[in-house]
Amino acid sequence: MRWEQMNSKISVLIPAAGAGHRMGTSIKKPYLILDDKPILSHTIDLFENNSAIDEIYVIVNNADFDICNEIVIVPYHYKKVRELIAGGETRQISVYNGLSALSNDVEYVIVHDGVRPFLEEKIIFECLAASEKWGAAVSAVPVKDTIKVANKEHFIHHTPDRNTLWRVQTPQVFRKSLLVEAYETAMKTGITVSDDAALVEKLGNPVKLVMGSYKNIKLTTPEDIQIAEIWHNNRI
Repeated sequence: MRWEQMNSKISVLIPAAGAGHRMGTSIKKPYLILDDKPILSHTIDLFENNSAIDEIYVIVNNADFDICNEIVIVPYHYKKVRELIAGGETRQISVYNGLSALSNDVEYVIVHDGVRPFLEEKIIFECLAASEKWGAAVSAVPVKDTIKVANKEHFIHHTPDRNTLWRVQTPQVFRKSLLVEAYETAMKTGITVSDDAALVEKLGNPVKLVMGSYKNIKLTTPEDIQIAEIWHNNRI
């Protein structure tokens, strides 16, 4: 059964509150223009146009509410965007703020970076299907390069087996009750992590890796923007 035929209510949280220092521009990453449209708008489109999605919450810096509404939300007349959520000092706090805004009838939550506009629809459905079975699923791709683990002096400590290493992306999809439990546990214990799946891992719950796409990059540096422009110009 396809997800658009099911009755589960699915909400999307799009964190876009980061400072984006690595981009080296005065304009924050979500508001940079790609093909005459803000990057964040391209990302919202992925879920606005997906029939399985019921609602979208965009998480931005409190100081960016006006610009986000002005250039990202209002011009495109989104029907599924419910509201802007104020982000926190870290991504973890920002996602928790978004999670706290969801209604009790939401069954599944998708978390997707605001600056990953090249996500394929099939990955969304595959992550949803895996999360129904396992409670948690994340998009990821096998690493291509050999990875070295270094010590504090930057000497190689050891070389892990590349066949066991995956580069995690978003979307990350969870049964809402599981993600709430993971975040509330983290808040009580002071655990800090760099992605949502890590919090669920710490509960001992399995997290399924779903094959993502090497094209599903997070636009973080000027070089990433150049790649994104080439892809858009050539409609790859």
